[in-house]
Amino acid sequence: MAKDDYDYIVFRILVYLYGCFKRKISFEEAAFEKLLVKGIQEEYLLDVLQLMQKDGLVEGLVFVRAWGGEHVLANRLADMRITAAGIRWLQENDSMRRIRKSLLGGAPGAILELVKLVF
Repeated sequence: MAKDDYDYIVFRILVYLYGCFKRKISFEEAAFEKLLVKGIQEEYLLDVLQLMQKDGLVEGLVFVRAWGGEHVLANRLADMRITAAGIRWLQENDSMRRIRKSLLGGAPGAILELVKLVF
């Protein structure tokens, strides 16, 4: 699965936020960007975050329409929180389970360590 695939990005973001929710880690914007969204186009990431919020997986983000009709983030990523629906999605969705299984059987890395910490 490509690192910029929608489901893979959603998985990584939800795992990170779930770790924050469980107080296993603290949200650090620099770490979030380096670990989870490095190499992802900003506009695409904002689209993913907007869809996640619209689907009720996360909350706390404020999007405003900028010049030209594009949406921009009006607050900080650190204001984002996982919802109960996001936790259930992470635990019960077949795509999320496949990604978790794939990562747990893969090469060591920061994402793998985060998954182990949270689950």
